[in-house]
Amino acid sequence: MDRPVVRDLIPIERVWVRLEAVEAGLRRATTSEDPFLTRIAQHLLEAGGKRYRPLLAQVAAELGAAPGEGPVAAGVAVELVHLGSLYHDDVIDEASSRRGTVSVNANWSNTVAILAGDFLLARASETAAPLGIEAVTLLARTYADLCRGQILELQLMGDTEQGTDGYFRVVALKTASLIRTSARLGAMAGGAGPAEVEAVSRWAHEVGMAFQIADDVLDLVATEEFLGKPAGSDVKEGTLTLPVLYALEGPDGAEVRLLLAGGRPYPPESVAQVIARARSGGHAERALEVARRHTAAAAAALEALPPGPINRVLHSLGDYLIARVDQARG
Repeated sequence: MDRPVVRDLIPIERVWVRLEAVEAGLRRATTSEDPFLTRIAQHLLEAGGKRYRPLLAQVAAELGAAPGEGPVAAGVAVELVHLGSLYHDDVIDEASSRRGTVSVNANWSNTVAILAGDFLLARASETAAPLGIEAVTLLARTYADLCRGQILELQLMGDTEQGTDGYFRVVALKTASLIRTSARLGAMAGGAGPAEVEAVSRWAHEVGMAFQIADDVLDLVATEEFLGKPAGSDVKEGTLTLPVLYALEGPDGAEVRLLLAGGRPYPPESVAQVIARARSGGHAERALEVARRHTAAAAAALEALPPGPINRVLHSLGDYLIARVDQARG
């Protein structure tokens, strides 16, 4: 997602002012009396990042009567959970880079990366504590969902017989859960009423589903320049995304299954052929249609909210996810 474009979609200056305060809060939360731990904990902060989860918290906070400093703490907390999970994911994936820089595990060690991730998660709970026990419980349950999703994804890795049910479960746990929590925690911290909190939570879950599915389509249809990484990276490592799963169910399924029969990571020529089958067979478009259905469900959830600027912003954010794919395909 392109941050300048998203800024145009959210013409509410105090949202962006609070997001700047989130950035300062992240610096404070990742500072330790041990300079080495500070350096490691701030490694990905220095690499940048889009901060869309804390941004969603700030937007959702506008549903409350008078958002104060609480939404800033909510934004810091959800981003710390996200960052901590990235440190752990890079160890699991044996990743050598993240956000255009060397990953913590590659630059130091797996042990250091795991401990730094734990530190970030602990700081997330500490940051959320002033928001109340409900906020801390919500973050804990969300991180449990992330772990459950990662375990399930590992079980399904390279399994060409898995079908789509497991894929949707992984997306719900690994992506949609934290996006939902970001909006929910922001709305709670901003003083929104129970009906508004529930409505924006439903919206965020559906947007989170659409976000990941659209991203998985982009991984197959966009250029490396657009993605910032080689196309088909997920397929190469054995993560079978929705368009590939549809291709496995289609007329070319036997051929796709044969291409994915070797050991991982799959060779570039096999990945390229799988991508070609997913595109030519209409499977990427079919997956994108599923993403569209989730954005429609997100829009339906907003009917419980009163009309106004925040309602329009939330609608536009959902629509933008699909527009990104159309932009990438030209």
